[in-house]
Amino acid sequence: MTPPLTPPAIEARGLTKSYGDVAVLRGIDLSVAPGTVFALLGPNGAGKTTTVRILATLLTAGGGTARIAGKDVTAERSAVRRAISVTGQYAALDEELTGAENLRMMGRLAGLSRAAARTRADELLGRFRLTDAASRRVGTYSGGMRRRLDLAASLVGEPSVIFLDEPTTGLDPRSRQEVWELVAGLADAGVTVFLTTQYLEEADRLAGRIALIDGGLIVAEGTAAELKRRVSGERLDLAFAGRGAYEEADRLLGDLVVRREPDELRLGVATSGRAEHVRELLDAVDPDRRLVERFAVHEASLDDVFMTLTAKEPAHV
Repeated sequence: MTPPLTPPAIEARGLTKSYGDVAVLRGIDLSVAPGTVFALLGPNGAGKTTTVRILATLLTAGGGTARIAGKDVTAERSAVRRAISVTGQYAALDEELTGAENLRMMGRLAGLSRAAARTRADELLGRFRLTDAASRRVGTYSGGMRRRLDLAASLVGEPSVIFLDEPTTGLDPRSRQEVWELVAGLADAGVTVFLTTQYLEEADRLAGRIALIDGGLIVAEGTAAELKRRVSGERLDLAFAGRGAYEEADRLLGDLVVRREPDELRLGVATSGRAEHVRELLDAVDPDRRLVERFAVHEASLDDVFMTLTAKEPAHV
């Protein structure tokens, strides 16, 4: 007998939302497998926050359906809220309390007994490498420690789905690396992580699947490698001697350009990476050898996907 398929941890079909005449979501379809990290990326105003707020029961959709852990976000809102945790961009902690006191308080608010809240707090402090700082006021914590404590607090109620909004904003590289390891560990432990981030490297590093939203629609979805292949396998970066050369090359290359850096006088062009194709591109854009000052070939990045598939700059997603 064939075992039943595991239902998605997060599922949305045809989600719409409008404010007056402005359509913010125009039919969003998503399916996220349990125990995975899923990233939703898009420019400002693309519909990311609205999508997350609907999935987290903080906003009602205009149309369509959404289910979390098999529960309808509208008809079974209380059950959905018991299954999820939402962690915002900024740590929601009481700075006057110690780390341990913050977690015990969250445990009590989640309905745990005093003893159970203490036990859960001790477990999470150990898991997030905060035991040595447990008795210190949170106001004395570094940014990375606060973020780790915030993640720990979001897990007090043992949610099956956690929504993370910009989890490493403002952190130094070492702290960001630590948080990345913790987020990956959540998925390894069976928690489904729905991530929004402004760091494309973060999505590339953590997410098993990535959806790109623009103008209220999902314009692309897949693994990081699949999305990069939609742009090109490689990117030829061209540096120009002056503004005139840059503008002329931009005009000649047209739709082949996947990355523009006008301040640096650089263009990125889709290429197979093969020597003959690189030579063809150089001959096409600079047959007289007077425009291109330097060139280099790189693997395509999620930045290139953004530049190609959205109409907006990818600096804030």
